[in-house]
Amino acid sequence: MVPEGDDGARRATVTHYFTAGSWIEGAAVHQLAEIASLPGMISVAGFPDLHPGKYGPVGMVALSQRLYPQLIGNDIGCGMSFFELSLPLRKFKVEKAAEQLRRLEQIDLGDMATRLAEHDLSPDMGPQSLGTIGGGNHFCELQAVDEVFEDEAESVADRQKLYLLVHSGSRSLGANLFGRTLGTEHLRDGLAAGSAAAVEWLAGSGECVRWASLNRRMVAERAARTLRADLSLVADIPHNLVRATASGFLHYKGAAAIGEDAVAPVAGSRATRSFLVRALAGAERSHWGISHGAGRKYDRKAMHGRVGGNRSERDALRINAWGGLSICEDRNLLIEEAAGAYKDAAKVVADLEAFGLIRPIAAMKPLVTYKNVQPQERVREKTKWERTTIRRMRHG
Repeated sequence: MVPEGDDGARRATVTHYFTAGSWIEGAAVHQLAEIASLPGMISVAGFPDLHPGKYGPVGMVALSQRLYPQLIGNDIGCGMSFFELSLPLRKFKVEKAAEQLRRLEQIDLGDMATRLAEHDLSPDMGPQSLGTIGGGNHFCELQAVDEVFEDEAESVADRQKLYLLVHSGSRSLGANLFGRTLGTEHLRDGLAAGSAAAVEWLAGSGECVRWASLNRRMVAERAARTLRADLSLVADIPHNLVRATASGFLHYKGAAAIGEDAVAPVAGSRATRSFLVRALAGAERSHWGISHGAGRKYDRKAMHGRVGGNRSERDALRINAWGGLSICEDRNLLIEEAAGAYKDAAKVVADLEAFGLIRPIAAMKPLVTYKNVQPQERVREKTKWERTTIRRMRHG
């Protein structure tokens, strides 16, 4: 039964899957409560990475009788894919790998039309964007196991191997669909199940989810090619999507859509550990949703002035405690995506475990994080200067 609010309106049940010690902004909790009052809403779950978003909070699942495209936003299909590489850790050299990964988006992946067709997508559906990461918090990160928590972890997290974690979405495809949807009348009240608008959006969003999954695969293939390695998929978990079920529409916004015993990554930052977790049967209570990452602690604007005020501070942002390197030549992005912008992923995972949603498998350390490079003609001098600076910092 859906409870009523003080104003007599029927409100969905809201469940917080985070503890009192979690860093959760009041604005995000308020947004979660606002979603609960939307027409047709049945239940809402908030996770420990919860933070405010433009049209609703990020880090939640909402079950509703009506469809609310605005809750998903423009990066439909965004998710994380985790791959095992054939390159052994003993052969890894961080500076060499960083130089190789700088060429990531220059790698030719061949016939895009065929790859699109294999995923039931039209050959003209953004072929030029396939294999690209995009901006914001998206990345391709080379990782190694730092700590193991599960006896049988070696099947998905071997201390002797290297791994790739890719975070990206549907690029302009999702944005185009979202732009068209914003013009829909009465969007605040949602779209009725079976309506023409709902059917059209669900079809378009399904294409975005498939395209985004393919895109992450192709980013990983490009990275593997630069490293001269083969790769195999361990997990591909979207976190911006809607699933139509017998109970209603499940809206996942910044929440990893999992299944029982599924392996999923929970991302940290380029200077902190990420985690591999295993979904438990208890996650059925949270509509098979969990956190997909640490979640933002400070918004992008707030990070300016906190870090990166001078060149030496910005140089320090490019290297982490494990000697890992960050490839990010956009000064604003370097600052806005600093580790301090994010919550503690270990605390997020601990909360998810405390509520019986997951069991941690392993902690992964970041070795090389690729975000973006400048056009080639602007890179040569800067690359040489950065190599010298980073070597000096690494060796004292």
